[in-house]
Amino acid sequence: MARLTNRRGIRWWRGAVAAVAGLYFLVPLACSVLFTVDVPGQGFTLSAYTGILGASGFTGSLLLTLELAAATIVLVLGLLVPALLAARLGAPRLRPLLEVVCSLPLVVPSVALVAGYSGVLRWGPQYLSRTPLFQTFVAVQNADFPVVLVLAYTVMSLPLAYRALDAGMRAVDVRTLMEAARSCGASPVRAVFQAVLPNLRGALMNAGFLTLALVLGEYTVGALLGFRPFAVWIVGIGGSQAQLSVAVSVLSLLLTWALLLVFAAAGRPRTRIPRRALAKAAPALVPQESAS
Repeated sequence: MARLTNRRGIRWWRGAVAAVAGLYFLVPLACSVLFTVDVPGQGFTLSAYTGILGASGFTGSLLLTLELAAATIVLVLGLLVPALLAARLGAPRLRPLLEVVCSLPLVVPSVALVAGYSGVLRWGPQYLSRTPLFQTFVAVQNADFPVVLVLAYTVMSLPLAYRALDAGMRAVDVRTLMEAARSCGASPVRAVFQAVLPNLRGALMNAGFLTLALVLGEYTVGALLGFRPFAVWIVGIGGSQAQLSVAVSVLSLLLTWALLLVFAAAGRPRTRIPRRALAKAAPALVPQESAS
């Protein structure tokens, strides 16, 4: 009886916490939607949403941000996955050092990072103007695809992606998978791609989604470096069209949730037992009564 009472109490507290968390997220969202559809003097209108696609700079800034996000995800995974595998398989003593290095962006403010990037970008043309590296400094600041933003976003995404990948590798015995694949004749590269990475699909998707969410919402680096990604465009248009800016923010939030569902679905294991096979196997699982 006491256990039943304790379980009911735990369920009640869980429901209360879930309700408070839901109100914390849904009430501001509902107020934002109400602000975009209720125009003083006009009443209910959807003009703020219907005018999004025709807004100047919307399509260009959104496509630029998605391209930057895709490049950042590839670069982050390309750096962290080999480093974590090497630290877990060959050099376990380097794991604390790797964790410290990947956690440094959490203690350095974004403004300080931008100040460092700006100093390096100014230093290059001053001292390397007569060398081939000068064109490199010019190329990374191309407004059509600013590579410097990809590098900055990669540094800022390291703590989030590292935690997601490290948690995934802790849940999977990477060393045993590698040894099993090597014993079957697979090369180290083939063992990683066919035995290890498929078991880390969920961790890879989580790291990719966290990186994507950071790039979609990052404002400081893009604004201070003089570029115009999606977040900077939203803030810029808010000065003249406040309702349109809030409407775009609401849609970007919904887009982020939709991408979260896509990443979660892609991270699930694909091997499932068909219902027909399960139904056929069910009688065999039931013990047969002995004939009397």
